[in-house]
Amino acid sequence: MEPRVADNPGRSRFEVFDDDELAGFAEYHRYRDEIAFIHTEIDPRFEGRGLGGVLARAALDAAREQGLGVLPFCPFIRGWIGRHPEYTDLVPQGQRARFGL
Repeated sequence: MEPRVADNPGRSRFEVFDDDELAGFAEYHRYRDEIAFIHTEIDPRFEGRGLGGVLARAALDAAREQGLGVLPFCPFIRGWIGRHPEYTDLVPQGQRARFGL
């Protein structure tokens, strides 16, 4: 079964599931037209399967679809954007230097 990512707005996080088991999450804070990613965590039992990347891509794609600017305070999300420059445009131009992007 393919990993599945779902937004859980009640808990302010995107969650990644592997075979319907929660494998990790990316916490966020939404304010107006921006979403700040604060913390990402993958359960150690699921590490090494690429689920962090699946989670980051889905969360950032959702932000793009909703027209949200991304503030990557989370080092994992920030690093992922750095390795995938096609997502840099999600970070507002005036904030990119702050995040080293």
